[in-house]
This record gives sequence, C-alpha cells and structure tokens, in this order.
Amino acid sequence: MTISLAQPFNQKIRIAGLRVAVAALLPVLLLATPALGGLPAALLHGAGILCIVAAVLGRFWAILYIGGHKNQRLMQDGPYSLCRHPLYLSSTLGAAGFGLMQQSLTLTLLAGGVIFAILTATAAREERDLRRIFGSAYDAYAQRVPRILPDLSGFATPRHVTFDSGTLRRNMRDALVFLSLIPLAEGLNWLHAARLLHGIVLP
Repeated sequence: MTISLAQPFNQKIRIAGLRVAVAALLPVLLLATPALGGLPAALLHGAGILCIVAAVLGRFWAILYIGGHKNQRLMQDGPYSLCRHPLYLSSTLGAAGFGLMQQSLTLTLLAGGVIFAILTATAAREERDLRRIFGSAYDAYAQRVPRILPDLSGFATPRHVTFDSGTLRRNMRDALVFLSLIPLAEGLNWLHAARLLHGIVLP
C-alpha cells in the first residue's frame, strides 16, 4: 500500500509561516531599543550568543541521527529520545537567542513564542503522516516523549550511530543562517548605540 505524504505541503506552509513571522517582526527588531544597560544587558547578550550556538549544534546533532532515515525509520534515539522534533526545538532556541542578543526580554518572548507556535502547528500536521506510516509504534512514542519541549530524563542512545554525510552537508546552509543572526544582532545593537536607529524602548 502506498501512503501519500503531505510533507512537501507541510514544508511550504512552514516556510510561508516563517516568512510572514519574520516580515512581521522586522519592524519591531529595527525600531525596538533595549531598556537595559550595563551588566544585565551584557548577560542577556552573552546568553543569546550561547543560545544561537546551541541551536546550531542541536540541529547538527539531530541531523546526525535522522539524516537519511526520515519517514523510513521511527527515530527514537539521541535528541529524538528527548523530544519528537529536536530540529524545531533548535530553531525556537535560535530565535529566542536573537531576542536575547537584542537585550530585550520582550523581544525574546516575542521571537521565540512566534516561531514556537508556527513550528508546533507544523509538527502537529507532520505527525498525522508519521502516525499513518508507523501506526501504533508512533502512538507509543508520542505518549512517552514530548513534542518539542524536551524531557531530559528519557535520554537514550546507542553506542554507535551511522549518518548520511550528504544530508549533513546540505544542512550547513541552515547552520550558516542561524550563525548569521549573531552579526545581524550585533549590527542592530551598534545602530541603536550610535543613535542611527530610534524607536520604542522595550524591556
């Protein structure tokens, strides 16, 4: 029996939703001026960089496990033993990290919350396909492992993992996109510090 997958359609919806979210957030990012300064601002800035780096490493970790096996094997090891969609967790972490680099808790919650909502909706649609493919095995997996927010107590991994080097190389582009958030945030901070951008003050 052939199972028709909605993956391409889901991906189009996800990409379209992310583009709308970025377009909606862009004016806020350009106009928002952080209210914090000194040590609190520096701590948020440093935490943001760490979140973005963690997002890149998290994506690579997930790709090492799922690359070449998607829709062919129900992956439940490594990052997939912590949550069912570790790639989406990493993307949310990267978005929140960008908000932290802007030294604004409001932007952190806004950017992270919007991306999280979009990816949660996408994950729910994808899981309908996964349930059709893997049946009761996926139901049992979903009962044990949370969707996006991780449960560290359930971590499990085999001693050896094989990965698809081609898939890993292709995901280098995604990694560069996330890493580009660091100089982008630095540039926005410089423009605000130089008073070349003026806007609303956000805590």
